[in-house]
Amino acid sequence: MLKKEIQLSRKITTQLLHQAQISPRAEVCGLIGGKDGIAVNCYPIENTASNPASRFQLNAKQHIAAFKQMRDNGEELFAIYHSHPSTPAEPSATDLDMAEYPEALYLIISLNTKGVLEIRGFHIVDKQALEVTLSMTE
Repeated sequence: MLKKEIQLSRKITTQLLHQAQISPRAEVCGLIGGKDGIAVNCYPIENTASNPASRFQLNAKQHIAAFKQMRDNGEELFAIYHSHPSTPAEPSATDLDMAEYPEALYLIISLNTKGVLEIRGFHIVDKQALEVTLSMTE
């Protein structure tokens, strides 16, 4: 069942924002592992897209390694994240087309909000984005 509200820890939120800030011209991407519906670990993955300024593609070897690490840690896929260096934190047409994990949360970090970083979450099912309310916990 898809949740309408998701809590992210300050630690995970800070990691995502930091990754986006240190790569302001290219989309950062990765996976988040969770236990019992709670995000616990961030797995940054190299973006191998031909145009990383406007698209992301998870490095295949690192993607597989992250799933193995999650399994080894007793985690499941909680979220897939990426940044939008120059567009809002909402799924693009490409994001909708490429979404392959309907059970996962899709987190998008935007750097395009006048100096204020923004993270929004979505469930993407059948190429439709359903926004999820995000709240931060300690």
